[in-house]
Amino acid sequence: MQTYPTYSSLVAVGDSFTEGMSDLLPDGSYRGWADLLAARMAARAPGFRYANLAVRGKLIGQIVDEQVEAAAAMRADVVTLVGGLNDTLRPKCDMGRVRGLLTEAVERLAPSCERLVLMRSPGRRGPVLERFRPRMEELYACVDELAARHGAVVVDLYGAASLADPRLWGVDRLHLTGEGHRRVAEAVWQALGHEPEDPEWHTPPPATAPPGWLDRRIADARFTREHLLPWIGRRLTGRSSGDGRPAKRPELLPWAEPDPARRPADA
Repeated sequence: MQTYPTYSSLVAVGDSFTEGMSDLLPDGSYRGWADLLAARMAARAPGFRYANLAVRGKLIGQIVDEQVEAAAAMRADVVTLVGGLNDTLRPKCDMGRVRGLLTEAVERLAPSCERLVLMRSPGRRGPVLERFRPRMEELYACVDELAARHGAVVVDLYGAASLADPRLWGVDRLHLTGEGHRRVAEAVWQALGHEPEDPEWHTPPPATAPPGWLDRRIADARFTREHLLPWIGRRLTGRSSGDGRPAKRPELLPWAEPDPARRPADA
């Protein structure tokens, strides 16, 4: 009879991907793969505790300065670390510095937990990915090297055909939809040694007719107005979407499902 691991705590470290954008809940908050994973793990472990220190927009240096030490001090069974991708998408990026900071984070976190989980982040098909692909792949080569050196688990989302499908990405074209986050949670779940609930998470959704020319132009205009121009504005002024935002779940506390009756003002 096969047995599966039981973990009593999870701490998630990172940026908007781990915060859960764009898996939007009715109250205006974000759920995301880490919350979904925590819910599954809690179902197997009474008293399960969870913290999510992720904040959107954070660069790897900010993750190291603001999240890593706190995460290590929590001594959780499982720690997930995803960072560095925001750095690679900047016009200027010192990849040597990024690799060094990621190495610092892994060296601090690996001894503090039973299982450290790293990821090769997903990439949406399109011209943006092609432009930054060399940096991304350099980052992921570093992830692989660090995992081998420190005994960490690597979840390869970059190589998953399903997560390259534009239909699994939100209107901002930077963050996964709820379905995309569900598939990421499934991938991490399996990487931790659990029995698959969706063995085909890496398979793209069934083919559908592509949107027409007019629908594509409307989508492009919305993306430019609501996401691209504000993103450019933040880059030009040195601001980040995460400035002033607290961590999503800053304390390692017993898991509780979000209250569906919570009003947007409470989010």
